[in-house]
Amino acid sequence: MTTYLHLKDTFVGGIEAGGTKFKCVIGYNNGDIIAAKTFQTTNPTDTFAQAKAFFKEAIELFGEINALGIAHFGPVDIDTSSTNYGRILASTKKNWSDTDVVGYFAKAFNVPISFQSDVNGAAIGEHNLGNAQGIDNFVYITVGTGIGGGIFVNGELLNHKSHAEIGHMMIPKDMAQDTFKGCCPFHTNCLEGLASGPAIEKRWETAGQYLNNKHQAWALEAHYLALLCINLTYSLAPEKIIFGGGVMQQLQLLPLIREKFTAMMKGYAPASYSPTNEHYISPTGLGEDSAIKGALILAKQAYDDQNGVFINSALKQACQVQASQVV
Repeated sequence: MTTYLHLKDTFVGGIEAGGTKFKCVIGYNNGDIIAAKTFQTTNPTDTFAQAKAFFKEAIELFGEINALGIAHFGPVDIDTSSTNYGRILASTKKNWSDTDVVGYFAKAFNVPISFQSDVNGAAIGEHNLGNAQGIDNFVYITVGTGIGGGIFVNGELLNHKSHAEIGHMMIPKDMAQDTFKGCCPFHTNCLEGLASGPAIEKRWETAGQYLNNKHQAWALEAHYLALLCINLTYSLAPEKIIFGGGVMQQLQLLPLIREKFTAMMKGYAPASYSPTNEHYISPTGLGEDSAIKGALILAKQAYDDQNGVFINSALKQACQVQASQVV
């Protein structure tokens, strides 16, 4: 009888490509990280070169990776049947539009590659290892350099042809309360233009990390994010909304969002939400590692999609020896 060794935990590489910084790791799809490096996101040429150098060095030290998962800031083309698959689309990040991400790393490393938006990657991480385990319908939101969201419906990502752009949702704005016009180069006063990290800095002329936790900025920020939660609740009826990203490190924000959300809902809510359930609007369960651990899981999926084709000969020989001993 012939059988094949099932690799539950596969040795892979992962990239979390954020608008501010890149994080590259090697490790296993169970979330264990063996080596990591984080560096600033500059231009594609220099940033990709640093990523390539990390993996080359890590492979020399720890051995060949079997696949690579990339969770990249958007908008990106994730449709594998598209001629633009693996590319960045029209981006708010200067000099990054139309960058061929998958093409670059496919040339650098002869391994399967899985490619997703960074927030989809974070949602995958949370669903498998974090605060959305056992939950089939949820939304992961990141609030940082930009605002984005990954949506799970019935245990799967909402769309495999494209990804949501929650950050560019248009929301009501009270000019008497907020005279800031917004900073999105495409829409000016969309959610991202009003509530992202750069929006906070431009509105108050200082970065959010330097504002007192009692500053009026946070009540306004919570107002906009509560409006987002209301729209998501009424349109998707999720079981949970999870927040991550640099801005959400302000610990006073989540309670403020919950308070404003409940007040504005005015008691009209789907069955999935209860005003007494403080876990409905929740923090990430993986901290800053949601997307990078999601990238490792993406890499495992890419590996599995190869139908058992082994990437390096040493692993193939080891598995053949163990398989031959099974009767």
